[in-house]
Amino acid sequence: MAKKKDSTLIVDRANRILPEHIGIIMDGNGRWAKKRLLPRPAGHREGAQTFRKIARYCNNIGIKVLTVYAFSTENWKRPASEVDALMKLFKEYLQEALRDFREENIRTRFVGDRSPFSAELQELMRETEELSADKTGMTLNIAMNYGGRAELCTAIKQIAAEIKDGKITSESIDEKMISDYLYTAGQPDPDLIIRPSGEYRTSNFLLWQSAYSEYVFMDEILWPDFTTENLEEAIDIYCMRNRRFGGV
Repeated sequence: MAKKKDSTLIVDRANRILPEHIGIIMDGNGRWAKKRLLPRPAGHREGAQTFRKIARYCNNIGIKVLTVYAFSTENWKRPASEVDALMKLFKEYLQEALRDFREENIRTRFVGDRSPFSAELQELMRETEELSADKTGMTLNIAMNYGGRAELCTAIKQIAAEIKDGKITSESIDEKMISDYLYTAGQPDPDLIIRPSGEYRTSNFLLWQSAYSEYVFMDEILWPDFTTENLEEAIDIYCMRNRRFGGV
């Protein structure tokens, strides 16, 4: 648990070792809006601005991979009006990315099952990935219609098909092979996962990849109010952890 301000954190930021891969569960948009007597979509819109700011900042400080949880497989259960507002917001973001992110040295990828999205949204995702494919800076994974369990099911089905076709054998299955069939294939597993808003759940986010991730749950901040200093605080906490990976 991390407080908004913690004077006990003493980290030499000039010499600290940054996490390679940060995951963020962008939580609290609806509650942010409710506290201000605003409709929930207003919180999502404000949260989108925070996302842009944090993504740029992570790239600027040298984070190699950032994965943000934008829309889960369970989010379709929300009221239709809210889902429609989110789809509109995603469309606006993608149009902006195509227009304004050309100068950003960020490679954008979308992780999750795209098939339920409109043809227009799927095409915008494809164009955004294609436009940024040759970028050499941070890889930004945007998890949309993503669920960790669904991801594993998809990977298992692909492996089963390869076995059926005689391309691999069941005996050859190991942890690396499974990782190679996930949406994040070829990327390092997340070192640090941050969740603001006071919730203490993984919410089906990067279940396989987060086996040894350090979690920082931030009680007193909702995602739209999340700042670069909050991010720095979470990184400081990560740097103070003793990561033994099962060893002594």
